[in-house]
Amino acid sequence: MTTMTDTSNAARFREFKMPDVGEGLTEAEILKWYVQPGDTVTDGQVVCEVETAKAAVELPIPFDGVVHELRFPEGTTVDVGQVIIAVDVAPGSGDAAPAAESAPVARPEPEPEAPKGRQPVLVGYGVSESSTKRRARKGAATAVPAAAAAIQGEMNGHTTVVPESRPLAKPPVRKLAKDLGIDLATVVPTGEGGIITREDVHAAATPVPAQAPAPTAAPVAAETAFEAPAPAVVTTVGARETRIPVKGVRKAIAQAMVGSAFTAPHVTEFVTVDVTRTMKLVAELKEDKEMAGVRVNPLLLIAKALLVAIKRNPGVNAAWDEANQEIVQKHYVNLGIAAATPRGLIVPNIKDAHEQTLPQLAASLGELVSTAREGKTSPAAMAGGTVTITNVGVFGVDTGTPILNPGESAILAVGAIKLQPWVHKGKVKPRQVTTLALSFDHRLVDGELGSKVLADVAAILEQPKRLITWA
Repeated sequence: MTTMTDTSNAARFREFKMPDVGEGLTEAEILKWYVQPGDTVTDGQVVCEVETAKAAVELPIPFDGVVHELRFPEGTTVDVGQVIIAVDVAPGSGDAAPAAESAPVARPEPEPEAPKGRQPVLVGYGVSESSTKRRARKGAATAVPAAAAAIQGEMNGHTTVVPESRPLAKPPVRKLAKDLGIDLATVVPTGEGGIITREDVHAAATPVPAQAPAPTAAPVAAETAFEAPAPAVVTTVGARETRIPVKGVRKAIAQAMVGSAFTAPHVTEFVTVDVTRTMKLVAELKEDKEMAGVRVNPLLLIAKALLVAIKRNPGVNAAWDEANQEIVQKHYVNLGIAAATPRGLIVPNIKDAHEQTLPQLAASLGELVSTAREGKTSPAAMAGGTVTITNVGVFGVDTGTPILNPGESAILAVGAIKLQPWVHKGKVKPRQVTTLALSFDHRLVDGELGSKVLADVAAILEQPKRLITWA
C-alpha cells in the first residue's frame, strides 16, 4: 500500500533519462559530469557531456531543482531511456526518500512520467552552462552509486537493491562479460575492493591452466578524460598484444564502412590533373578583401568545382532506396567533408552547399573543421549528406579508393598537390599536379555519368575560369 509519504517523495524527485539522440543510436557514454549531488540546477543548464557513436554532445536538464543522485559514474555506457540523474524539485520540504539515504546501493522510488509537453530533448551547444551553487547538507552526500549498484540493463529508473552476493563489476565490464558469454560469478576479481576488471573477464574467456594465476594488470579506470576521451586499453603485463574495445565512433565507422562496402557496388575512377592555375587563384583570393576573415585553400576551390560538376550532372546526386526500390534524386547538395579527429573519422556536411557563394562556402568549411577538431560536431551536422570529399593529400598520399558514406552515391578523394614535370604548351615544365579519385554507387551511377562528373571537376581545376562560365 502506498503511503502519503511515499507519494510526496515520488512527486518530489524527478528523473532525467538518457535522451534519444536520433540517427539510430541507442546508447551513449558519459564523458564528464558538470554537477554533483547538492548542486542547484536550472532549466536548460548543461549537466553532463556524453559521447555517442557519432559525436560528443552536451545534455541540458529540462527542470529546476537540486541534484539528488548521479546514477552512473563517468566512463559508463548507458542505454537510451535509462535514468542518469535524479533531481529534488522541492528542496527543503522534508527529508529525502529513506531508500535513497539509508543504503548506498538503493535508488529512489520511481515517480510519474514527466508531462507530455516537456520531454527531455537535445539542444546541441546553444545552451550556456550555468554556474552551480552548493547546498549545505547535514549528512553524507548521496554519491555516485557503487559499481555493484550500477546495472547497465536497468531501464526507466526502477528501484533496485543489489544483494551482497552479486559480483562487483562496473557496467562496461558487465556488458563485456555478457558479450563474451562469461558468468561473472565464476570470475576471480583482482580489482581494488574485490571489483571485477576487464582484464579479469578477458582472462576468464581465455583458456588457461587451472593453476595459472589471474592477470595482474592494473584495473581500467572508469573515468574518461574530457579533453581526449580515448578508448579504454585492455592489456596484460608482459603481453605482446593490446586489445582495445570497439565502441563509440570507431564502432560506428566499422559498421558504416562494412555496410557500405558490401551493399553498394563501388566503382572508382582516377584522373591526374594540372592544378597550377587553381593554386594561383588560391593565392590571389587570399589577398582579396571579399575573402577577408575566411580561410582560403585548395579544398575550397575543389569543393566549388564539385558543386558545379553536380549542377551539370545532377543524376550523380542521388540515393538508392532499397525498401521502395526507388532512386531518390536530391535537388539539394549537403556536401560532406571527411575529418580526422581524436575520436576517429567523422563526416559532417555543409547543408545546402549548392546555394552558397564562395565566401559563404569558405566560412562554412572553416566552421565545420574547427568544430570537428574541438570534438563538438553534433549528430545533426553529420546527418543528411549527399556527396562527400575526402582530402587524403594532407597526409602526403597521392590517391586512394574511398568508400562511400552510407546513403550517398559518390565520394571524391583528393591527393597531394606536388610539383611534377608536365607537358604544358608543347614543353616539359614543372607544374603543380594532383590526382583525383571518384568512387560511386554503380547501382544508380553508370560509368558515363561518373566519368563526366570526374572530368568536369578536373577541367575546372585545370581552368578555374570555368567556375564562372559553367556556373
